[in-house]
Amino acid sequence: MPSIQRHSLHAPASPVAGETHRAAGSAHWRVEDLDFSRIDRQAIEHSEDMFFLLMSASFIETGSDTYATNLAEHYAAYPEISAWLKDHWEAEELQHGRALRAYVEAVWPRFPWQRAYDSFFGEYSKLCTVEELYPDQRLEMVARCVVETGTTAYYHTLRELSDEPVLTELLGHIRNDEVSHYKHFLKYFKELQQEAPVGRARIAGALYGRLKELRESDSDVALRHVWAHKGDYFADSATRFEDMAQRIYELVSRRLPADLAVRMLLKPMLLPPRVEGLVRTPISRLATRVMSY
Repeated sequence: MPSIQRHSLHAPASPVAGETHRAAGSAHWRVEDLDFSRIDRQAIEHSEDMFFLLMSASFIETGSDTYATNLAEHYAAYPEISAWLKDHWEAEELQHGRALRAYVEAVWPRFPWQRAYDSFFGEYSKLCTVEELYPDQRLEMVARCVVETGTTAYYHTLRELSDEPVLTELLGHIRNDEVSHYKHFLKYFKELQQEAPVGRARIAGALYGRLKELRESDSDVALRHVWAHKGDYFADSATRFEDMAQRIYELVSRRLPADLAVRMLLKPMLLPPRVEGLVRTPISRLATRVMSY
């Protein structure tokens, strides 16, 4: 495989098995294409679980530019990667935030979204530092593959939980974007690996390390700030924050597409097909346990 070119963008890696991907040259979806007036409010507004899941996701996606800036600087020596991170990855993540905010404000209009988000970002921004990145740029690409695997599985699961058509459409768009992001990070990792290989033991360590971090990541911070500002929404619920968080984590984990996630997680190991087939089942069990909060 050729090394990364400074002024060209290679085609994305081949799609993950069973996943759809954007056709070459086709326009990316826009928030304006979604008709929020068609929302079936009766199908969504009384769902406490979806309230917390969607609100917290809107916070995390809206705050993604801070992390994107750090990541682009981390790969400043590779203009192709840095440009893609700023021009595509960051832009699409922020669009996810705009779309999710528009949706939750349409369904739960009394929620003080901006005030709650500002509170969240005051805490979240302190976690988005360059020091959080792997110094080895190859291993940070591996870590990004783990994160994109997690977001793909998460939005896939939310889409499966959705009974509301506009939300189902939106979550499908976001899920497909996350698959596309994963393929780009995997492609760049392979090119960096071709230039200066890193051993499989270190790759496995980065995979496992970042996978464990998913359990105590942004979602917990976001959920706490949604809970603190929920006001009279679901005021009749007798649960404590800890009970609510545990309930929705278990709801999501029971529906996670484990086989898809494991296929995605194993690809950075660059294993021979026969070996990958042998380890897929035990890795699937481990990943399911770790990703189940």
